[in-house]
Amino acid sequence: MSYCCPPHKPSKKIVTGGTQPTCVSTSVPIEALYGPLTSKIPVVVAETTLQIDVNSTITLPERALEIKGCKKRVKVTQCMLLQAPGQTSGPITLCVKGFIRNNIDYSNRLCSNTEGVCGDIRHCTVDVPFSCNTPIEINGTYPLPPMPNTSEEFEYFRREKLKGHGFAEKDELLSGDLSEFNQVSEEFYNELPFCELVSARIVQYDEYLNRRHPKGVTLPFEEKEFRQFEQKMVLYLTLKILQKRQVQIPPSIY
Repeated sequence: MSYCCPPHKPSKKIVTGGTQPTCVSTSVPIEALYGPLTSKIPVVVAETTLQIDVNSTITLPERALEIKGCKKRVKVTQCMLLQAPGQTSGPITLCVKGFIRNNIDYSNRLCSNTEGVCGDIRHCTVDVPFSCNTPIEINGTYPLPPMPNTSEEFEYFRREKLKGHGFAEKDELLSGDLSEFNQVSEEFYNELPFCELVSARIVQYDEYLNRRHPKGVTLPFEEKEFRQFEQKMVLYLTLKILQKRQVQIPPSIY
């Protein structure tokens, strides 16, 4: 095949480096507390794997010949356990929201003939959102239910003489005092359960859309271009749910 584009001439680069001197490390005694004591530490509430199905259509900034690679990173922006006040047993609904950072490498066409096509490898990064609400089984320590805030009103008894038409001289108004407002309110600062990411596994299937041979362009017969593709993904997301609790630590056996 004759080249349809001139070969690329790489620029000269000089690489410098060498062996670094050895660093010396010295162990330092660890100062720690010994039991018995009470500590506030994260306690595992549950560990679960969510299956989240994602279907998206991605439009590239230009027409491409094929996708060369797709690097993904899972980002979780919300992970919340919806536990009702007083709930001490049974499944609890978990709400998860986030996105998949999708870095796509694709090849385009710069010049071509009947024997081949030459171009560049370019990339495009998109964020594919996902969300999921599902009840989960608590396979660890059941979380403390949130304590609801309370608000109570109270008043004082008042005796007041009645004056006016239709009342006798000895008549009195016996009631609560309407000239004041008294209240006792209490609020609780509950420990909110939080999540940690353990692992994420993605199974994906990409299908090019509207793939066709461009008009007025000489290309090998099997080469076609596209700009959109449909991406189907199954995300298996493993989460660890924790809550800070006060834990009694017994005396050390050592």
